[in-house]
Amino acid sequence: MTDLRGMGERAASVKLTLQSLSAEDKNSALLLAAKRLIERSEEILAANGRDMENARANGMSQGLQDRLKLSIQRIQAMAEGLEQIAALPDYISECMEEFERPNGLKIRKIRVPLGVIGIIYEARPNVTADAFGLCFKTGNAVILKGGSDALHSNAAIVKVLREAVLEQGIPGDVLQLIEDTDRAVTVEFMKLKEYVDVLIPRGSAGLIRSVVENSMIPVIETGTGNCHVYVDKDADLDMAVQIVFNAKTQRIGVCNACESLVVHSAVRESFLPKLKSALEEKCVELRGDEKVREILPDCTPVTEEDYGTEYLDYILSLKTVDSLEEAIAHINRYNTKHSDCIVTENAEAAEKFLNQVDAACVYWNASTRFTDGFEFGFGAEIGISTQKLHARGPMGLRELTSYKYIVCGNGQVRG
Repeated sequence: MTDLRGMGERAASVKLTLQSLSAEDKNSALLLAAKRLIERSEEILAANGRDMENARANGMSQGLQDRLKLSIQRIQAMAEGLEQIAALPDYISECMEEFERPNGLKIRKIRVPLGVIGIIYEARPNVTADAFGLCFKTGNAVILKGGSDALHSNAAIVKVLREAVLEQGIPGDVLQLIEDTDRAVTVEFMKLKEYVDVLIPRGSAGLIRSVVENSMIPVIETGTGNCHVYVDKDADLDMAVQIVFNAKTQRIGVCNACESLVVHSAVRESFLPKLKSALEEKCVELRGDEKVREILPDCTPVTEEDYGTEYLDYILSLKTVDSLEEAIAHINRYNTKHSDCIVTENAEAAEKFLNQVDAACVYWNASTRFTDGFEFGFGAEIGISTQKLHARGPMGLRELTSYKYIVCGNGQVRG
């Protein structure tokens, strides 16, 4: 079995080295890592080809294969993410607040790294580079536990990144990958609280639930994405078709894809045929309620389970409502607090939706596909947090930090 304690000890031992690096040191290493990813893309693609071959042989779903597959363009995007992170401010040691007490104590609130971050994720090899970049920039060592489906891809990417860091004279153990695929190793990793300061799961609902329920390490929960688009009675219907088409089909295997559509009954007759015509291009299966099927009689009947399902597939559930309030209630009941959108030309309706829908990201007239650290200008993301403590939404550099208070006195004692 993998020597997890040894990995934890090595990660902990490089924390002080990491925290002593200047912004220039970190940025130089990130830029070199980005360059090496591009230069060695053939090596990475060959490793990914082995994973894709195994995925097809094992009957992996189309949506998950899409998450797993790398291309020149996706490797370039990984490299660009590292370059963006290098261009962002270095928040470590930032003074968040400064004040003086009546007794003369001078107190500063300083941003600091979390320490050692553990990340457990499934078939998403791009997460490997994103996690390294964000953790490294914020002075955190990181231990990765990727899924067995992406083992060869992750190992190839980590090899390139570690060698780039070593070229800069920085210990390679700032980034470590657990390659053992035994589930017992994952369980043991979740108990490594002596060395790992926080654990972040990325993947299916089952993976996230398992980590939340079994980890002895504090967890930042990154949730699944049952994302909704609500087409209001005052919507621009052509815009609505474009937004739903993009949110549903641009990439089906991602957590910010639209899985559920809510339509005001006042526009169902004019909107639904337009939508069906557009989605036929991608062979999307529609599952609708009775009012939907009055307009689209060949639509599959929707079930209660459908409304709560993250399909990661070319399937879309449809619900008709008679009011904005009913739409908000339906979304708050079935969403995963990830990303939800309203399409409307009515600013008052939009404001009510944005204020009352309980989600990390709420949109007005824009695709949910923008819930992404890259698109938010964070360079990359460690995940989309759907919880409310410490971090929420796309987690960038600031979300991978904590803070401490520095208190300076001149002999004060408490009476």
